[in-house]
Amino acid sequence: MISERCAFAEGDVICIASTIISKAKGYTRNLDSIIAGEQAMRIADKTGEDPRFIQVVLDQACDVLIETPFTLTQLPWGHVGVRSGVDASNVEDGMIITLPPDPMKEADEIREEIKTIAGKNCRVIITDTCGRSFRRGQTGHAIGWSGMAAIRDFRGDHDLFGRMLEITEEAIIDEIAGFANLVMGESNNGIPAVLFRGIPSWNGHDNLYFNPDEDIIRKSLEKSENGSKTEPYSGRK
Repeated sequence: MISERCAFAEGDVICIASTIISKAKGYTRNLDSIIAGEQAMRIADKTGEDPRFIQVVLDQACDVLIETPFTLTQLPWGHVGVRSGVDASNVEDGMIITLPPDPMKEADEIREEIKTIAGKNCRVIITDTCGRSFRRGQTGHAIGWSGMAAIRDFRGDHDLFGRMLEITEEAIIDEIAGFANLVMGESNNGIPAVLFRGIPSWNGHDNLYFNPDEDIIRKSLEKSENGSKTEPYSGRK
């Protein structure tokens, strides 16, 4: 459907909302089919949410960083977000939608399909909206990508005054995803894909997510005596 509506050119970047991938692949759950466990019931009692919804949040997660006032989780592929990215908006009543279980694989498959259909080598970013620490509001983030490096690495380059850059790494796929979200909108715009043209290639790497030893925010959450997490999480059931 996207290829029918877009005249692709070599090197284009296509951003696709994770919601339509999850709908196409059936990554949805019916609330009536879900039985909430003890942990989900306890969290929902504090947050005022449907315990069945929280159960799906826990089912998707490999770790729970905090439980309240919102449930912050890590997914098996590295993403950390509120409620595991589980959503009840833009889906039929009584249904909830989850993020694709392997967004990188989805991006690779879409890229190959576009190449087969349109005959063009494009780059693909799968997006989702997320909040950010220390700032109000959501922005678009990349959760899967193919055909490009996630990070544009400036380390070893020099600034305008000749000083060597030592730490500068630009999360360029998140910047593109954020711009795409401006077009997609957050409510009823109904725009699931955004095409970018003229973005040059760049050198970098795919280490978008901090590993546990690097992530000082995660360490602080784990050490905080005031955190609401009361017990270790045993992982996906």
